[in-house]
Amino acid sequence: MNSYAVFLRGINVGGINIKMAELKDALKTRPFSGIKTLLASGNVVLASELPQAEVKAEFEACLRETFGYDAWVVVLKADRVAELVAACPYPADDASTHTYVTLASDPAALTELYDAGTALDGTELTRLGPEALAWLAPAGGTLDSPFSKLSAKPKYKSATTTRNLRTMIKVREAAEGLARS
Repeated sequence: MNSYAVFLRGINVGGINIKMAELKDALKTRPFSGIKTLLASGNVVLASELPQAEVKAEFEACLRETFGYDAWVVVLKADRVAELVAACPYPADDASTHTYVTLASDPAALTELYDAGTALDGTELTRLGPEALAWLAPAGGTLDSPFSKLSAKPKYKSATTTRNLRTMIKVREAAEGLARS
C-alpha cells in the first residue's frame, strides 16, 4: 500500500466550491483508504494499491463525475513530499516574505514556467525537482508578484498548482502519519 498526497487545482475559488467532507465521502467510493483532507484549499492524503499515475486518473475522474468540473490534480508519493519540503531553501515563516512551492504533473510545463520565471526581475526561484519549484513573494503581495501572475496563466492551469510552504509541511506531517498507521 502506498501513501500519497494529492493537491487539487482551483477549488474553492472561481465558483468551484467543494466541501471537504463531501470530497472525502466521494473518494471513499474509489480504491483509496485512510483518506484525510487538510484545509479547505484542496489537500488530501490517502493510501492506495494503485500506482501514482492511476491515483491521479482515478481522483480526477471522481472529481469530474461527482462535482461536475474539469478537474486537475498533482499526486506525489508521501515520501516525495517530505523530500521536497526538506529541499526548500527558503523559510516557512518570515515577516517579509512568503515561501511557495509550485507543483506540477507535467515536468515540461514546470521547466517552461521556471525558465520564464528566472527572467523576471526580483524573482527568486529554486528548482526542487522535476515536479516542484520554490519561490518567494513579498508578504502581503503574493498575488501581485510577477511570478504569481506568470504561474496563473491559463496554459499552466491543467499541470500546476501552488501551495504555501507551511501548507506543504502540514501535508507532509499528515502523510507521514498515514504511512505510520
